Amino acid sequence: MIIVLNGYPGVGKLTIGQELISQISGRLLDIHSVYNVAFALAEFKSPEFIEAVEKIESVAHDLILKLPTEVPVVLTTVLAGSSDWGDAEWKRIVRLGDERGPLFVVHIHCDLEENIRRIEAAGRAAKRKPRDAEMARRNHAHGKILAGIDEANLLQLDVTDMSPTEAATKIAEWAQKSWR
Repeated sequence: MIIVLNGYPGVGKLTIGQELISQISGRLLDIHSVYNVAFALAEFKSPEFIEAVEKIESVAHDLILKLPTEVPVVLTTVLAGSSDWGDAEWKRIVRLGDERGPLFVVHIHCDLEENIRRIEAAGRAAKRKPRDAEMARRNHAHGKILAGIDEANLLQLDVTDMSPTEAATKIAEWAQKSWR
């Protein structure tokens, strides 16, 4: 089982993912585990950055495919709109789901005030995560549709008033029910 938590920065993907893997005895591949090497050594979205992300992602996906099939894997990502790079990255995730599925997609959202509160949290800087309230405002005003909207197993989840534990429980119950 692959569960993809897709949402804009600051909605709680990593925190929910950490709680979710403890509930389902799974593994977590956070998008920043993949991107931080590229962020440290290349200009964002440069050819070198994209190449680094693709190589790291390839190694990670190979390792995921070697895990026992009964071990669920949770991925976090921020993929929205349409671009050659984003579309190719989504296709790689779908291919991973085809090889080790089923694939479950969760679009995580929260209201603007909560998103700003979360995105400005001090601990995000140490993880190379954006802390810009204006980014949250732009995403709420002009955000594009998140990747995976057409997937058969899709859950839209507003986590504004949910704790990470509550959100993870809702996702785990939905995935277990959908998988059977």
